[in-house]
Formats: sequence, structure tokens, C-alpha cells
Amino acid sequence: MIIAKFNTLRIRQFKSLAFLCSKNVKDSSELPKNILEDFHSASNQPENGVIYDKKPFKIKLIPNKTYNWCLCGHSKNQPMCDGTHKNPYVQIKLKPVRFKVTEEKDYWLCNCKQTANRPFCDGTHKREDIQAKK
Repeated sequence: MIIAKFNTLRIRQFKSLAFLCSKNVKDSSELPKNILEDFHSASNQPENGVIYDKKPFKIKLIPNKTYNWCLCGHSKNQPMCDGTHKNPYVQIKLKPVRFKVTEEKDYWLCNCKQTANRPFCDGTHKREDIQAKK
């Protein structure tokens, strides 16, 4: 009985989160673009980092400033890189994604580290396999 109530509550929370996330992420035609993508190879790394969080991070960014987005998922300064990947004892091969934006506004940065539009959230965190990860 208690387990059934707990499961029902978890399903409601998941549906609420999915609804909120769907409101926060625009369709792919409106996704922002990293204007440095063609100049820095870190955007094209074939692997993804570990899932840091299952929802995006909203942040105000300013144009012409260079940012470093954490791809490995180990930074203590998420969603930005703090250099943790450089620690030789952790042996992380992933590098941060350097990016700039064209206008000052709020952006949604990916925290699941699985986006196809690095560093911006494309809604990938809503996939069942990502939501199921602990």
C-alpha cells in the first residue's frame, strides 16, 4: 500500500517535471547556436559525459564573452568547467566546449551532457533512459 502510493507520487512528480521541461525548451528551429562551434574541435567530441542533472540550467549570457561548458560532468561549477578534467588521477578524456552567444538573454544549458546541440539544451534529458539513470 505504501509502495503503491510512493510510486504514484513519483509518477506525478516525473510528469510535472516533464511538463515543466517541455515548456522551457524550444523546438529545434529556435535552438541557439554556438558561434565558435566551427573553430573549436571540442564541440565535435564523439563521447558524452556523465549525467550531472536531469534538467537544464538557465543562465543569462552576454555576447562576445567566451564561456567553457563542462562536457565531462565532473565540474563542481556546473554547468561551466572548473578544470576538473585536467586532474591526472581522474583520467578524463573529455574537454570543455568553448562557446559564445550572439545576444544577451537567458539560455538553457544542458546538464545531462547528452545534448546534440552542445552546450545548449535540446530536450534530450526528457528521454526515458536518461530519466531512469540514478
